[in-house]
Amino acid sequence: MDLTMDIAQMSVGMHQAQAQQSLGIAVAKLAMDSGKEALELIEETTASLDPSLGNSIDVSA
Repeated sequence: MDLTMDIAQMSVGMHQAQAQQSLGIAVAKLAMDSGKEALELIEETTASLDPSLGNSIDVSA
C-alpha cells in the first residue's frame, strides 16, 4: 500500500508542476502580447506627429 501511495503522490505532484508551468507560459505570452500592443500604440502615435509642428508662428493676422 505504501508503494501505491508514493506513485499516486508522485503523479499528483507531476500534474501540479505541469499545471504551474502551463500557467507560467500563459502569463508570459500575455505579457509579450501586451508589450507588443503597447509598442504598436507608441509607434502609431509618434508616426502621426508632424515634425515641423510648432516650429513657426503666424503673426500676420
